[in-house]
Amino acid sequence: MVRDFFSNIILDFSIAFGVLLGGALIGGLAAFLVGKAPIFEMMELAKRLKIWAIVAAIGGTFDTITNFERSFENGATIEIFKQLTYIFVAIAGANTAMQLIQWLSQENIN
Repeated sequence: MVRDFFSNIILDFSIAFGVLLGGALIGGLAAFLVGKAPIFEMMELAKRLKIWAIVAAIGGTFDTITNFERSFENGATIEIFKQLTYIFVAIAGANTAMQLIQWLSQENIN
């Protein structure tokens, strides 16, 4: 059970990181192909993709809300902690990808 928890944490971080980084890089390539500034477009895409990277990592918002509801009804505080940890780790993965994109582009994130 603990092993599943830690493997899910690693997966959530990696999925959020990969969705944001991959989406921004491929979007930057597409911007280059159509004649726009790729670095600027990468930053804009990363800002817009951040919430979707988090949602993709936690498996959709409805599953998380359902798990919260079941945990409150059953009094299982450990499940609430797990869900909050998954959300926090997904946010950390997306923020790490944003920092990497900022570092690569030398732009400031507003």
